[in-house]
Amino acid sequence: MPVPKGFVSPARMSAKERVFSQIQRWIIDGTLQPGEKLIDAELAESLGVSRTPIREAFQLLEVQGLVSMHPGKETKVTEIEKDDIFKMYSTMAVLQALAAEIAAKVIVPEQIEQLRAINLEFANAIKSGQAYQAMEVDEQFHNLIVELSDNSYVASFSASLQIHKRRFKYVFLKQPVTATQASVDEHALIITAFEKNDSELAQEIMKQNFIRPMQELHGLL
Repeated sequence: MPVPKGFVSPARMSAKERVFSQIQRWIIDGTLQPGEKLIDAELAESLGVSRTPIREAFQLLEVQGLVSMHPGKETKVTEIEKDDIFKMYSTMAVLQALAAEIAAKVIVPEQIEQLRAINLEFANAIKSGQAYQAMEVDEQFHNLIVELSDNSYVASFSASLQIHKRRFKYVFLKQPVTATQASVDEHALIITAFEKNDSELAQEIMKQNFIRPMQELHGLL
């Protein structure tokens, strides 16, 4: 099981949190491939920890659906199904469109400027080829809108879907800049709709922001 060397570990985390975060990232970015067997002893040596936090991380990752554990046998990275793209993205599109519709009615100028700054950071991450950072910043943009909608159900379901969608989103954001610039442009249109307090337009563009990459990703994989 190949494990990269010289990676930078997050600071101020417990061993379990650090291990969980790193293995999750390796699954999302494809370092650990779907169906790959995870060997706790190798991971423990690579991450400089005992086997206990590795096994604890496996349990958390299984809850997220990223690994499957078979006690006494093996732990594997779960497979990803191409058709899951439609299920995840179409569901997220509806949730996020609802959040945008609500947010458009209550958003204030300071929050609009915050979204604009996040979108600039997103654009810069794409231009510099930092796909993982771009993915995280894109999530910040959408999470802020969900937060503004003040709907705990939208927040809960979005967070659950987001983990699984990351594996597909990372593939999408690794495309050439010209292919991913559309996401930046759609964010800008959402911000414009917010400035006008146009809930219908915000909802429409937000839905497009998920349906378009869904269709493109399905063609890529």
